[in-house]
Amino acid sequence: MAKTSTRERETHRCTECGWTTLKWVGRCGECQTWGSVAEVGAPRAKSLVPGAVTSPAVPISSVDLRQAVATPTGLGELDRVLGGGIVDGAVILLAGEPGVGKSTLLLEVCSKTAELGPVLYITGEESTSQVRMRAERVNAIHDELYLAAETDLAAVLTHIEQVKPRLIVVDSIQTIAATDADGAPGGVAQVKEVAGVLIRVAKTRGIATILVGHVTKEGAVAGPRMLEHLVDVVVNIEGDRHARLRLVRAQKNRFGPADEVGCFDLSDEGIRELPDPSELFITRRSAPVSGTAITVAMEGTRPLVTEVQALVDPTTPGSARRATSGLDSARVAMVLAVLERRAGIGLATHDTYTATVGGVKVTEPAADLAIAVAVASALSDLPVPAGIIIIGEVGLAGEVRRVAGTPRRLAEAARLGFTHAIVSRDPGDIPKGIKVYEAPDLRAAIEAAFQVPRSTN
Repeated sequence: MAKTSTRERETHRCTECGWTTLKWVGRCGECQTWGSVAEVGAPRAKSLVPGAVTSPAVPISSVDLRQAVATPTGLGELDRVLGGGIVDGAVILLAGEPGVGKSTLLLEVCSKTAELGPVLYITGEESTSQVRMRAERVNAIHDELYLAAETDLAAVLTHIEQVKPRLIVVDSIQTIAATDADGAPGGVAQVKEVAGVLIRVAKTRGIATILVGHVTKEGAVAGPRMLEHLVDVVVNIEGDRHARLRLVRAQKNRFGPADEVGCFDLSDEGIRELPDPSELFITRRSAPVSGTAITVAMEGTRPLVTEVQALVDPTTPGSARRATSGLDSARVAMVLAVLERRAGIGLATHDTYTATVGGVKVTEPAADLAIAVAVASALSDLPVPAGIIIIGEVGLAGEVRRVAGTPRRLAEAARLGFTHAIVSRDPGDIPKGIKVYEAPDLRAAIEAAFQVPRSTN
């Protein structure tokens, strides 16, 4: 077979002198002109003429808002995240790690939505019998819930024509392939083509669509980033596979707030809502134990009472070990450094382990003060008295800073029976039923935590 000549392989040419090269460069190698090298055969910009429009422009005040009304899914926690429910024609991207409960949650949504009309569940990873077995286990059987095991986009469109559903679930978009697109299923070109077609169908026919997406090992949605821009809502399911807690979090939402979180309990019987999940994150004991402190974390607009635990143990010769679980390791390291420098608590010869309870992840600065008190309690082997809540951000100078939403956090603590709180100065409105100690710095907060709480109001 004849070899391709160099001239045939030259793809870029200088518009000034005609010099050619195999790849684009910013400066011509012959005439030294900047920005003159262009691709051979690249399409030139054409002048556009006015064309037909799909619908005329109308004043914004005359737009019908009823088309954006959300229909509840039957799961209050999911509705909280979605902004009230699912809007007709909306496209939702649901992502999460394998085994986190995506399919189980969607079967619950499908069975409840099927009470209002037909629902089409496209499974590209499992057979219909496998999906049926899971639906039996979680009691999600309904005559208006249709299953189809397909991996071809054209076949999916045929099912949509035949069923005429009000909700479509595609599990997952990485398994669906379009015959006229390049690459293997799950590739960038395939995902863009499949998503584009399904989004057009959803918008033109007003069918709510949920696309299940895989995630990378870093936790990001697999495939092109453009996919997240095209859809209306991006929802992530988080949770440790060894724990039952599942957090549904919105990363993008065109129909509501993007800072809400829903809490679910995943078990063999299915997935159920947790309207009051704080009990999962604290341990009820008959007597206080050293190395524990209670704080209130904010997930969106929801306060969650969370227990922070610490264990301090003399280290073997060498550098001390620092391990965290459910906490931001960088913030924990900073708090430990402030404890040594500003509070005089020596930790250089001790291994320090910190964790949360119930599988919840706390990364906000409001947990700094609770981490510091828990470590001090573990080192001194003195328990923090029961009924105390500890909220505050710790600065590098050792000061305790106020955090956002302090009154709401205190109200949640008072609702759950906590009677005393250690917070920063000027905490704002203090709810009834809880006494507050305002700590100006870290040393004062630690001293207050091991004394009989006293009201300073």
